[in-house]
Amino acid sequence: MVASIGEISAPAGRRRAARQNGGALGLALVAPAFGLMILLILLPACRSLLGTIFPDGAALPSLKSYQTFFADTRSVSNLLFTIQVTVVTLAILLTIGLTLALYLRFSQSRFVGAIQIIALFPLFVPGIVISFALIRFIGPTGLVATTLHVLGISGYQTPYLHPSGAIIGLVWENIPLTIMLLTAGLAQISNSSIEAARDVGAGWFRILSQIILPQLTRSIVVAASLNFLGIFGSFTVPYILGPAAPQMMSIFMQNTFSERHDSGVAETQAAVTFLVCLLVGVIYTACVFRDTARNGKAG
Repeated sequence: MVASIGEISAPAGRRRAARQNGGALGLALVAPAFGLMILLILLPACRSLLGTIFPDGAALPSLKSYQTFFADTRSVSNLLFTIQVTVVTLAILLTIGLTLALYLRFSQSRFVGAIQIIALFPLFVPGIVISFALIRFIGPTGLVATTLHVLGISGYQTPYLHPSGAIIGLVWENIPLTIMLLTAGLAQISNSSIEAARDVGAGWFRILSQIILPQLTRSIVVAASLNFLGIFGSFTVPYILGPAAPQMMSIFMQNTFSERHDSGVAETQAAVTFLVCLLVGVIYTACVFRDTARNGKAG
């Protein structure tokens, strides 16, 4: 009996040691990337935040720079404009992305491959190229205006240099990532559950609302969070296609730093932008961890 217990405990000990060694190896592999992230991102971000709270090396904290920011009409207008463009773009992205992802996942059409290639094509095109291509398409002398003029239709209002121009460009630029994330989430939904629902008479709307969307919540949260962060900090597309005023926060910061040469104000603008994105990041992390904990308990 003693020998049997020893024979059983020895493999268990080896497995435990192997798991510990594997965990140490994983931490060792992650450590360089994590250290680089701290060095290049977290430390400069913390330094900038502290610089806005302790201006010019002051001993006592002060929120004067933030009070000045929110008292300035132009600053608040640019912040609200950035949030508005981000939210509208995100809503359009999720609507189009979810529709295309559902089509690519469940359609048996022979055009699925072609539509997937077209949807993912902007992923391989730089944002500046997309912007100038859209100018040639939706601009005042672009393809749309020319075609309407030939057809005798007048009154075309170009979205170029308007908020809608920036939104169109941002949707086009971010649609591939949205589709890939949602398609990956849909791939985890088994066909058997959908077929079982069909067998009991459930229609597509009920299948979508009670089977597909509940299982796709995490992918939607991930897609929404990543797109929010990318759109909120975008520069090239809004700079080329958007209006001169109000401006996205990234353009506003660049103009403050390079034209007005006011690094302190630009640092405050960057801190406000960072805090908004941090709030979204906290919401995303909470949703993901809650979903992971729920799945762990269920398992």
